Amino acid sequence: MSVCDVVIMGASGRMGATLTRLAQADPTFHLVGALERAGCTAALANLECEVGDDLHAVLAKCPGAVVIDFTAPESSVNTARIAAASGNPVVIGTTGLTPDQTKALAASAAKTPIFFAPNMSVGLNVLLQVLPELVRKLGPAYNLEVMEIHHNKKADAPSGTAIKLGQCLAEARGVEYDAVKRHCRDGIIGPRSNEEIGVQALRGGDVVGDHTVYFFGPGERIEVTHRVHTRDTFAQGALRAANWLRQQKPGRLYAMADMLA
Repeated sequence: MSVCDVVIMGASGRMGATLTRLAQADPTFHLVGALERAGCTAALANLECEVGDDLHAVLAKCPGAVVIDFTAPESSVNTARIAAASGNPVVIGTTGLTPDQTKALAASAAKTPIFFAPNMSVGLNVLLQVLPELVRKLGPAYNLEVMEIHHNKKADAPSGTAIKLGQCLAEARGVEYDAVKRHCRDGIIGPRSNEEIGVQALRGGDVVGDHTVYFFGPGERIEVTHRVHTRDTFAQGALRAANWLRQQKPGRLYAMADMLA
């Protein structure tokens, strides 16, 4: 397979810098473009690729390159729209998108291949495939809860990954997540119902990302925990997705489950 050309959005940010470093170090990839906000491109001056703050202009010089975006919801939706117009595939790992913003990504995916995952960790996505079996075998007597921990700079809560885990548990039980979710408990709320799925968030320090799914049963408790030690985990997953995505066709919003299958 030929080398995969990539364009990194927010290339001087936490995730963008990690993606840039790993793409430069791996001969499978060729960093052909890097973008930052207007007034912030000086941080990209040492990169040997197209740099700028105008995605239209950069993509005009990088035909076919896969754009990778871990920026912010509104920005990622805009990235997908612009890339769809030029035919560049897009990998999006941004969290906190609203249902309407996700629909906007799906609309762009009709024109160009788009890969969207709230967590790019391969291990976490394999866990999503395993959890439904635990839910079914343990049965309705077990209360389901999710706890997530992230660094003190994270803007959204609960994390996109925690919500995805909650949705996975709800689907395994044959219920709608929005009908059973409990994102906050405060005051005199009464006994916990058997149907609800609690998703709670902790914030502090420099934690990259911890997620634990609890199965509270009669006389026992099962805890399944996934911990990310470094942002390299997310970046490696995103680069793997970029390499896979360039072989796919437009028409749908791809996810980790598609790649792992």
